[in-house]
Amino acid sequence: MISAKKNARQSSVRTLFSTLKAHHQCGWGLWVLVAALLALSLLAGANFDPVQRVYVAGQVAENDVIADRDILVEDTQATKARRKQALAMQPPVYDLSLEPFSQFQTRLLDILRTLNDVDGIDGPDAGGDDTQLRRLSEELGPQVADEILPELARGHVQAYLLKTLLPLIRDRMADGLVGDVRAARVGRAGVIIHNLDTQTELLRPDLNALPDVPSFLAEISSLTRQEAELDSHARRAINILLSATMPTTLTLNREATQKRGNDVAAMVEPVYYQLQKGELVVRKGERVSREQQIKLQSLYTSAAAPIRWDTVGGAFLTSLLLALGFFVAPSGRPGSPLHTKDMVLIAVVLLVCGLGAKSVWLLGLRMDSISLLNALAVGFPAAGGVGLVAMVFAARRYCTMGLLLAFFSMLMFQGEFPLFIYYFLGGMLTTWLVTSAQSRQDVVWSLLPLVIGQSLLWFGLSFLAKMPPVDMPIMLMAVAVNSLLSLVLLFAVSPVLELAFSYSTRFRLMELMSLEQPLMQELMVTIPGTYHHSLVVANMVEAGAKAIGANSLLCKVAALYHDVGKLGYPEYFIENQFGGPNKHDKLAPSMSALVILSHVKKGTELAERYKLGQDITDIIRQHHGTRLIGYFYQKALSMGEKPRESDYSYPGPRPQTKEAAILMLADSVEASSRTLSDPTPARIRSHIDKIIKGIFAEGQLDESELTFKDLHYLSENFQRILTGIFHQRIAYPDSKISAASAGAAARKDTAKENVEKGKTHA
Repeated sequence: MISAKKNARQSSVRTLFSTLKAHHQCGWGLWVLVAALLALSLLAGANFDPVQRVYVAGQVAENDVIADRDILVEDTQATKARRKQALAMQPPVYDLSLEPFSQFQTRLLDILRTLNDVDGIDGPDAGGDDTQLRRLSEELGPQVADEILPELARGHVQAYLLKTLLPLIRDRMADGLVGDVRAARVGRAGVIIHNLDTQTELLRPDLNALPDVPSFLAEISSLTRQEAELDSHARRAINILLSATMPTTLTLNREATQKRGNDVAAMVEPVYYQLQKGELVVRKGERVSREQQIKLQSLYTSAAAPIRWDTVGGAFLTSLLLALGFFVAPSGRPGSPLHTKDMVLIAVVLLVCGLGAKSVWLLGLRMDSISLLNALAVGFPAAGGVGLVAMVFAARRYCTMGLLLAFFSMLMFQGEFPLFIYYFLGGMLTTWLVTSAQSRQDVVWSLLPLVIGQSLLWFGLSFLAKMPPVDMPIMLMAVAVNSLLSLVLLFAVSPVLELAFSYSTRFRLMELMSLEQPLMQELMVTIPGTYHHSLVVANMVEAGAKAIGANSLLCKVAALYHDVGKLGYPEYFIENQFGGPNKHDKLAPSMSALVILSHVKKGTELAERYKLGQDITDIIRQHHGTRLIGYFYQKALSMGEKPRESDYSYPGPRPQTKEAAILMLADSVEASSRTLSDPTPARIRSHIDKIIKGIFAEGQLDESELTFKDLHYLSENFQRILTGIFHQRIAYPDSKISAASAGAAARKDTAKENVEKGKTHA
């Protein structure tokens, strides 16, 4: 079951990547973006810091040393001392076992049993076992053995040994005895007694010294002197016997003691000194302490490495994850296709901003002032880079760009989280002002709200950054410089984007709407009917695009130029005939279809010639998709021909974006709505729904991003615009003909013209 789920997840991931690869036409541009991210990560990890001089403890510092980054410094000596202290506090482990007592008791009984046999004293007994007695004689020596054995054979001596001393010995051995207290270890916390017989452990913290065999024998000697029945020879025999035979029951377990000590030492936290960026490590003329020496050595070590590979790896991986926002939306849809030039533009903007940030930071290092370095970081116009991208891409992609620019700018300035938030939110404020502007003059006037907004933003984040109040004036001045440079960057670079990358920026689109444009003037003068149709479609697509969140300005401008290809053969389109003869009456259906189809190709050529931009050119190419010119196709069938649908279909492709799909729907709805004999709101609504459902059923919207919800909103807004166009008017009493007949005649003529237009555009 788990394996099946794992395989399903892997399959879904592979499907996602294959879908993205098929949808986006990035080409080698994707590798350019990856290379740019890697280059910026290496630049962020490159070490350009000046190497700090290291002073040893006792020296007098010749200059101030300020930490240029946050560092956690470990005091190895203090850590070692703390671990040594913890190790000393660890109690040693002793193994306790009564097995030695059992062996001692058996040996003692064997000795006494042998002594009770007379032959055991005078000579070996053929039937007895005098092994223990012989062993004792060898240990003590023949002279000592001959002296004490007769005393031990006495009955009252044996009775004292077995009844008085043996129970005492057992109790003391059960508590534990070591061989020699001078070789025994006792920790400050006592000792741990590990009972091997019961497998239990007991901490005895009250012990200052372990009881040993010599001290216990001294205690027994004192005890025997108090026994009246024992003479000096008997006492001496007992002391010599016990000294030779008494074992130990406590044994130091060195391996367990070492292991426990190592475990405790490993749990001891190292001693760290926290160095914060901007902290004064040592003051000029001050004698360096050992702690300051450790901090200086850490600064030197970190500054000496040419590249901080941990920073490089973290930056590259994080930037790759952030860059996924260019390709995948939170909803899972891939968005509009990305092309090679899009990847190149993103890479160029990232590289320029990253290199600029690093250069400014290196300049700030030469000033040897933390306040000025922070001011330069605040004044860096990262928001301008985000604003440039916002003039080209939709919200999701310029938000992703804002995250990447804020992330790399923060790394280049070695900043912290508040600086990242400042860059990102400042970029979002800039994009909002840019996308709301209707002209370049509006962008100029947005300087004041941009300064105010970024000042409030930085004022709030200064509390997170714990900025000293004395630095606030210079920081607010840096914010104003940031806003000014961001707008200057927009004005300076936006024309480069339009020329070098053929992008239709917002400003370029607004310029194309001007009636002073040569192509627009030719459109108005040469084909006024088509121009009027384009105006109505422009109003429809603008309203529809705003309702579903598409680029309304791009839709409007594209609608104004979408039929510019009709300039090639204006008289072959019904809206430009003005009641004259229809040219298609004398043409074969195939020729008529060829003329109608040519206006898409001609429009694309004119768009490229007049540099309308790739976005508008694509929409012109896609606004009819691959639809069939039904009227002439049916006419060819009725004439007995066997036409191919491909000869009577637009070359396409189908709409690839929301904007192209909106224009297709609006164009078809507006052209066909002129055939309505009585355009009431209900009929207009029914007609719009019919056209939209028909286009959807043909599969023309399959490659766009429109949803059923979007189609519903588009239908509502199309109806609102068309209802306003076809509103009822009152009849004037002094007209030469009746209002009814005039209205009927007008509708009849209009219907006739639009039927013909429908024939040409079907």
